[in-house]
Amino acid sequence: MKNLFKIYYKDLFLGKRLFAGIGICVSLFLFAFFLPWLGDLPYIAFWTLIALVIVDFLLLYKHNRGVFLRRDVPERLSNGDENELNIYVENFYSFGISIGVIDEIPFQFQKRNLWFKTTLKSKTHKKINYTLRPTRRGEYVFGMVRLYVQSPLGLITRRFNFETDKIVPVYPSFLQLRKYELMAISNRLSEVGIKKIRRIGHSMEFDQVKNYVKGDDYRTINWKATARRGDLMVNSFTDEKSQHVYSIIDKSRAMKMPFEGLTLLDYAINASLVLSNVALVKDDKAGLITIAEKTGSIVPADKRPAQLGKIMNVLYKEKTRYLETNMEALYISIRGLIKQRSLIVFYTNFESMSALNRQLPFLKRIAKFHLLLIVFFENTELKSLTEKPVNNVEEIYIKTIAGKFAYEKKLMVKELAKHGILSILTPPDKLTINVVNRYLAIKAQQKI
Repeated sequence: MKNLFKIYYKDLFLGKRLFAGIGICVSLFLFAFFLPWLGDLPYIAFWTLIALVIVDFLLLYKHNRGVFLRRDVPERLSNGDENELNIYVENFYSFGISIGVIDEIPFQFQKRNLWFKTTLKSKTHKKINYTLRPTRRGEYVFGMVRLYVQSPLGLITRRFNFETDKIVPVYPSFLQLRKYELMAISNRLSEVGIKKIRRIGHSMEFDQVKNYVKGDDYRTINWKATARRGDLMVNSFTDEKSQHVYSIIDKSRAMKMPFEGLTLLDYAINASLVLSNVALVKDDKAGLITIAEKTGSIVPADKRPAQLGKIMNVLYKEKTRYLETNMEALYISIRGLIKQRSLIVFYTNFESMSALNRQLPFLKRIAKFHLLLIVFFENTELKSLTEKPVNNVEEIYIKTIAGKFAYEKKLMVKELAKHGILSILTPPDKLTINVVNRYLAIKAQQKI
């Protein structure tokens, strides 16, 4: 018994009931000192407790494989989304057990209270489900899973260690990507907030002759078909295909600002991935350029099946830099790479009019050759300050300054429009919907 205990003592812990039993025994010994009539009762209680501990020890340790545990983790996690994981536990003991599970999740989550407690009848199994929301891309290391088991006596606890270190990559939000992809394929994007935009003109690519419905262009009426059918018939045209859609992502310090755990760069990466996927579904070609103090990764526009995988693998590794954006390098890269008129969606951020004015000359040059759409972010904290009621002079001053900066953002939109540059000023959490909305509007209006 001594050798057996020596083997297992590292995985053996004392239970609350054992401490309660020890407390009762100590109390009986103290009372026996003042109450002689208790006699041998303290000794009987003590040795009974020892006997129960030995029985409990034998119950838990007579099987080397009393329980089985498996942690099911996806091959990769989606950044910024709730990812579902589960722990499968099976009881091989001949009696019911109480279990506690500690999962050693990656340090990036900063959670120290991931403790699951439940009961499990003999020869049964159970699944424990939980979710994790990563806020950074990269490699996450999952450690061991600690399983603590108690018999019905509950005097001691046996620990089992399962799983080994497992590295799981965190990619840009592919869960969001799948949602928008299914909506785009089935033309149900309006269900997630994407506006259904009526086409103003039409392309020259004929599709079919269909019945006239309210809102169709009178110029597309097919008079010969109308005469044959006796009802108004119109020619239907499809969107022009194989247009180039480039996402340009600013990696400079302006994109380091956090919002709900994610940086602006992460929001831009998630949105650009969704936009690229929707463009590919619509038969356009999607490309990518990243920029900071120098030109970063470049993925030329294409619509092959592997294109989205290339873009995702590039975005997986991107990180913010601490220098200002080199707009001259970006302009040279665009002129050298993109030979035909394309839609360029530039994800960046301006906090002041002076910051915009420094980049404006290069933006105007790019807009001469391509349809340029600038996407930058509302400062939601400033917006909340402007809507907050004030009670004293200091709060009036803070609200006035916050209002000034918020108004300056709106002036930037007008300044860009003055030079024929499209723009989106959006909160980070509405970025994806607003960008896809604008892309569909541009495609419907045939501005490219």
